[in-house]
Amino acid sequence: MFLDVISWDYQIWKLIAIALIFFMQAGFAMCEAGFTRSKNTGNITMKNLMDFCLGTITFIIIGGPLLCAENAIAGGLFGDAVQVWKGMFGPDASLYNWTDFIFNLVFCATTATIVSGAMAERTNFKAYCIYSMIISAVVYPVEAYWNWGAGNNGWLQQLANSWGLIDGTAQGFIDLSGSCSIHMVGGLTALIGAYMVGPRIGKYTKDESGKIVKINAIQGHNILIGALGVFILWFGWYGFNPAACTTWDGYEGMGQVFMTTTIAASLSTVTVMLITWFKNGKPDVSMTLNGSLAGLVAITAGCSRVDLVGAIVIGIVAGVLLCFGVEFIDKVLHIDDPVGACSVHFLNGLWGTLACGLFSTTTGLFYGHGFAQLGIQVIGVLAVGAWTAFWAFLIFGVMKLIKRKDGTPFLRATPEEEIRGLDISEHGLISAYPDFQLQVESIDYGDAIVVSGDTPISDAIEVTHLNENDAVLPKHEKSANNKFTKIEIICKERMLDSLKDAMLNLGITGMTVSHVMGCGQQKGKPEYYRGIQVEATLLPKIQVDMVVSKVPVRQVIETAKKTLYTGHIGDGKIFVYDVENVIKVRTGEEGYDALQDEE
Repeated sequence: MFLDVISWDYQIWKLIAIALIFFMQAGFAMCEAGFTRSKNTGNITMKNLMDFCLGTITFIIIGGPLLCAENAIAGGLFGDAVQVWKGMFGPDASLYNWTDFIFNLVFCATTATIVSGAMAERTNFKAYCIYSMIISAVVYPVEAYWNWGAGNNGWLQQLANSWGLIDGTAQGFIDLSGSCSIHMVGGLTALIGAYMVGPRIGKYTKDESGKIVKINAIQGHNILIGALGVFILWFGWYGFNPAACTTWDGYEGMGQVFMTTTIAASLSTVTVMLITWFKNGKPDVSMTLNGSLAGLVAITAGCSRVDLVGAIVIGIVAGVLLCFGVEFIDKVLHIDDPVGACSVHFLNGLWGTLACGLFSTTTGLFYGHGFAQLGIQVIGVLAVGAWTAFWAFLIFGVMKLIKRKDGTPFLRATPEEEIRGLDISEHGLISAYPDFQLQVESIDYGDAIVVSGDTPISDAIEVTHLNENDAVLPKHEKSANNKFTKIEIICKERMLDSLKDAMLNLGITGMTVSHVMGCGQQKGKPEYYRGIQVEATLLPKIQVDMVVSKVPVRQVIETAKKTLYTGHIGDGKIFVYDVENVIKVRTGEEGYDALQDEE
């Protein structure tokens, strides 16, 4: 693990790739936050931050030495940690190969962070921090050594030799950048964790016997943030996959890896779009974004070993698996995975690893090289899966058995915390978007005046205040006898500007506009989110309120009808109410005068 004579251009590229892989933490955080509710945004951000920072601490102390040692122990089960500790902390530490060490560290952090999304919105933050440290200390480093141990000393890499096979028939376990060692491990841990922690409150509706009778779609709060997270992850994958290559182009070179990575992700994305479009009548945005990640995960193992045709097939199958997996996990297994992490990472990590035994151009079954490579891939995923499942059930099982003072399992947030949101209950964060909160009284805007209801007279517009005993005649003699009518109009959002202009042209002096949700007798057209029907009985509408006196009510109604009419369902409704009085707060004027323009 000390520095060898390696070309500096390769060392520089590897450090750039490390930075790209680290930046994927931002992609995971944004993707998970966008696909969940806003009240948990800060909590998800903290979990992704701690995945890396706590993971770094445990990886330096335990995980790294187990993974990065050149000397194998117990037949290649893990490395000689003592050897690495001497290199890291001994007198020659300055010569230690820190590039490879940090390279393995960022891979480890990716494995840990995959679990965050599947267990989002209901997991106790303390429990999650403990899990993150354990997976970085023991779970990932040991199974990764089987595949990536220094000098290919891991037992999976030695399988071909132990079977007496040679190159062209089978090589060691193929998993260049971690479809198995990273994504399948993270996805399987996420699946077990989501099962152990249980679904979010309100996700499944049960009858009196406890049987699930309805699955409710809980939509994410910001599809744009989720999409940006996916694009960041895709960008980071151009460091994630080529980082292990040792040549710039040609077979197993970076150019080929860039090509297969891009092709598989694109084909998977298009496949998911077409499936959801055909199935639901419209392409599902969040599922299609997941489709990009599914293709990236699936190609990661064999990106340097497959050709263009192999990348295309791997991508298409990845998209099909994603669509099947999301609905199967939700509808059949009833495991609540808010972001689809289990399908993206577990199913497609498994598929991508096995696909190497089929599509490897040098050892794959479909290229005339027999079943040997596929057999090694099967043994690898079974062994890694068993190791991962053992630790996942152990970690989450113990946390579920431990009870807090109120009787809630240590693994899960309390119902009150979950309903309020983990931002406020776990971190004291009122909102991840504070500018949308009505808190102007507590904000210092410098010289600007913040209106809080107690504006000094000197800062207000000068007006004439009338006392009850003042002998001042109203501006309009018939003011006291005028009738006041409130007109409430519900219409489509796109009709607001036309309606507003029509009303102002009539002489309406003021109106209140609100975004509302509602429905008529048609109850709206059903829509789907991740294959689950969304309760579409409430549709977004605009509500316009105005009070008239001078302008004839019938004229307002007829003008509104003419402006809003399209002849289609959903044109809107108009409601008319009697109003007892109108008071202008600033001047104290009442009745007819309060509705008129300033003179």
